[in-house]
Amino acid sequence: MTLQLGFLLYPGLTQLDLTGPFEVLSRLPGATVHLVWKEPGVVTADTGLGLVATRGFADCPPLDLVFVPGGGGQIALMQDDAVLEWIAARGAEARWVTSVCTGALVLGAAGLLRGYRAATHWGFQPLLALFGATPVAERVVVDRNRITAGGVTAGIDFGLRVVAEVAGEDVAKTIQLYLEYDPAPPFACGHPRSAPAELVERVRAGFAERYAVREEQLRGLMARAAGRGDTAR
Repeated sequence: MTLQLGFLLYPGLTQLDLTGPFEVLSRLPGATVHLVWKEPGVVTADTGLGLVATRGFADCPPLDLVFVPGGGGQIALMQDDAVLEWIAARGAEARWVTSVCTGALVLGAAGLLRGYRAATHWGFQPLLALFGATPVAERVVVDRNRITAGGVTAGIDFGLRVVAEVAGEDVAKTIQLYLEYDPAPPFACGHPRSAPAELVERVRAGFAERYAVREEQLRGLMARAAGRGDTAR
């Protein structure tokens, strides 16, 4: 089995959204992972870490899987028609269309989540409904060929779920054991369902400005698409 996996890079992505799934999926037998941006070269993550795009949009081969990570840079990405058109075109052809964290908002803007159940970071979950998607508060959501995950650390769970879908549970379990993925967080506060209410509100307040920017931006995108009669976007 030969599989071509395309991971989108872009300035300001959250590196763990990308590198968690990469660590898992690069071990999928027969898979080649392409790190794709407009042009090959270094792309800087939101923490300043440099990541290297190995392919440009023009020379990326046909893809079996398209993957979009999240991050603060996703806001600027939503205004980039070249990126959204590339994702829409590749997503229409791919066997699997996938994301982690706010990468789901990019899939939505590209017209790839309408009528699908989907996950994203808990702080931005309601925004999925603007694209005609059904927000789901789960770590990883599989709906037909759409596989989406919650925020940041959910990328490892996502990667294992993709491997199980593609190659079976035994392969996924083997990779999990090899990576010693046996999480035991020191605090039970990784999601609003378990974190103290006052902590949730404090963190949510920290997201408020980015949430408002994203909501305004996404409503604008949807309004322009409706004005053009564009059902895809």
